[in-house]
Amino acid sequence: MDLPLAVQCVGINKRYKHFNLKDVDLAFEQGAVMGLVGPNGAGKSTILRIVMGLIGPDSGAVKVLGYDMPARQIAAKRDIGFVSDDMRLYETQTIQFHMDFVKSIFDTWDGEYAKRLLRSFDLNAGQKVKGLSHGQRVKATLLLALARRPNLLVFDEPTTGLDPAVRKEVLDEMMNALEDETRSILFSSHNTQDVEQISDYITFVYGGRVLESGNKEDFMDNWRRLRLTNRDGVALPALPNIRDVEQSGRLCIVTLNNYDDSVLAAFTGAGLSIDAVERLSLEEIFLINVKSAKAGAVLERAA
Repeated sequence: MDLPLAVQCVGINKRYKHFNLKDVDLAFEQGAVMGLVGPNGAGKSTILRIVMGLIGPDSGAVKVLGYDMPARQIAAKRDIGFVSDDMRLYETQTIQFHMDFVKSIFDTWDGEYAKRLLRSFDLNAGQKVKGLSHGQRVKATLLLALARRPNLLVFDEPTTGLDPAVRKEVLDEMMNALEDETRSILFSSHNTQDVEQISDYITFVYGGRVLESGNKEDFMDNWRRLRLTNRDGVALPALPNIRDVEQSGRLCIVTLNNYDDSVLAAFTGAGLSIDAVERLSLEEIFLINVKSAKAGAVLERAA
């Protein structure tokens, strides 16, 4: 039986003076991880804030854990844990103060889990926030969100500025939180390695638009890079799924999406030799998408 959707955004638009979020569609089921990938200023944080009900869309519909947002955000937020890179804790108070404060609000607080997270993150409950490093602050904020045992975790750039060791700790605990198969994660990052490592679904965001969104395994399997030799200088076959071409003398590199092995016959039939067929990393796929989006934006302005 299919699980209900954790998040569903349909036709989301949000207009600002210098930035527009345009026709954003994304959805994923409970128990899964959706990673939003994009450079700074792409619109990732705006999408997350709309999902959280912190801002309302100008048009479109948002449902989170079955609740209409922002109309039913109060009910939804009891089941959502939110962590953002710019969240602030009380500088003069201890981690224990913050734990007690959150416990007083949410009856789902799991004290034993909080203690385990303190040990796992090597945090001292009696330490004041003003004495914490950046990595310790991130781990303390993550602890406060996780120990509530929310059904949906929303993370805005959770690993920004972390050293590799702390980054691994944060990512490991994000994955451990999914031991309950109904718990879900929506997070944003410009670090494609983080997204590739833990996501079930991937959404590329650039210039306020969703470039691609889908299941990670299908997504990664959809792209190939062909290394070709073009001895006679023949024209490449006019395939609609060619996304990028680089040529240097007789050597030619072609990147395609919607790949299947039948495309190889099109190149050999045109007189090209296939030297290698390679898979792409998530970062390479993202950069090709951005390059294509930039080219499309230039053509729109020229028109």
